[in-house]
Amino acid sequence: MRKDVKQAILGMAMVLPSFAILMIIVVIPIIQSLIMSLSNGEGGYDLSRYQFLFTDKGMRTNIVYTLRITLITCALVLTVSYSLALYMRFNSGKLVEWIRKTYMIPLFIPGVIATYGLINLLGNHGWLARLLSPLGIELPRIIFDEKGIIIANLWFNIPFTTMLLSSALTGIPASIIESAKDVGAGKLQIFLRFIFPLSYKTFLVALTFVFMGVIGSFTAPFLLGANSPQMLGVSMQQVFSVFRERELAAAMAFFSFLLCSVLGAFYIRSMAKEEQANM
Repeated sequence: MRKDVKQAILGMAMVLPSFAILMIIVVIPIIQSLIMSLSNGEGGYDLSRYQFLFTDKGMRTNIVYTLRITLITCALVLTVSYSLALYMRFNSGKLVEWIRKTYMIPLFIPGVIATYGLINLLGNHGWLARLLSPLGIELPRIIFDEKGIIIANLWFNIPFTTMLLSSALTGIPASIIESAKDVGAGKLQIFLRFIFPLSYKTFLVALTFVFMGVIGSFTAPFLLGANSPQMLGVSMQQVFSVFRERELAAAMAFFSFLLCSVLGAFYIRSMAKEEQANM
């Protein structure tokens, strides 16, 4: 047998286990959800479940609510994380060391514990409200509101996103920055022309992770969100376990997958264009 054929067979053998796991865990459940969502309960198939998603006022409100929280969270997470990563990359001192030692702590705190901690901190009768009450300061409604969900998502996503962006910024050679400074480039020019383009790939990866994590989140929206409107993850659980509408829940799950696929397709397209430009 030729050497290249052996290598091809060996490569396929090494890839097959991962491919099989991907098929079992991801692809097959997605196909099953699609088939179930198209079932009309009478032995046939139609788009009535998807029609209901966009014609029912409550469902439309939940979709808009989910997208609004997701987009706001992505913008805030990326802004804060990029700022922290830039500060740690181009500064030094005790404050930088303190940030490096502490910003990863939220990753090691279970989500349920962190969520209940936020309830005790920011609730209407939480200890922060009790501290501010003698001063005549009244906290706005945060818990059981979209603001609480956004704050929780910031807590969950900023550490990992900062770690990703810090790794990308660390890989930028200092000589590039120094050369730009030598020819008179300002800080904004250096960021727009050198720093951001060189960290763009990691930025897209971070955006993809945050978007998918928030749009499919359950713990924080379930514990911190209002009864109405609800994020899709919580609404899906209610439809499936309370109302026993399996087909509608499957339609919501597949619709959530399609939303994530849009960003995934944008990421793949951007990377493909960049690879073609480098060839």
